[in-house]
Amino acid sequence: MEWGTLVATLGGGLIAIAGTVLADRLRTRQEHRRSLQARRRDVYTDFITAAGEAHTELRRLAQHGAGATGLEEASRSALTNARVYEVRERLFLGASSRVAGTGQTMFERLRALREVVASGAGISTPAFHDIYHPYLDAVWAYRKAVRDELDGHALTPADFGWSAWDGRERCPHCTERAADTAPGQR
Repeated sequence: MEWGTLVATLGGGLIAIAGTVLADRLRTRQEHRRSLQARRRDVYTDFITAAGEAHTELRRLAQHGAGATGLEEASRSALTNARVYEVRERLFLGASSRVAGTGQTMFERLRALREVVASGAGISTPAFHDIYHPYLDAVWAYRKAVRDELDGHALTPADFGWSAWDGRERCPHCTERAADTAPGQR
């Protein structure tokens, strides 16, 4: 047997094994990235959904009151029943730092909304809207951060024909209040 043939055969075998190992590592990394992205997408969606459920209940309380239970208890239950605290913890464990930060800001503004509702502010009061619109702005900042991370295509207010995320320009209570306090109106 010739040594050249043996060396060439062994070299070819080593190259084939190295190529297989490299391809397997790359495939494993891609699967890990896809799995991480899917887990993040799930927790990001769970968080905004839970916050949305709590938001809906807080708006209902601001509009109709809490009945016999009291606004403090009912507003706390709105966040608890929507599982906001639980999903927030999952967000902190699995989210990127940017999304976790915007999620925390959204959570803090949701809690501020809960506090103003618990204090008895009705849905048409300036106190409610002074907290409500920064919350909406935080919701959109969260959505923007999530879309930017997952898709690379963040939304802008102009995509919806708006000038800002906070919703004041579309809010009948705020536009009426702005018209009432505009210079020359009094």
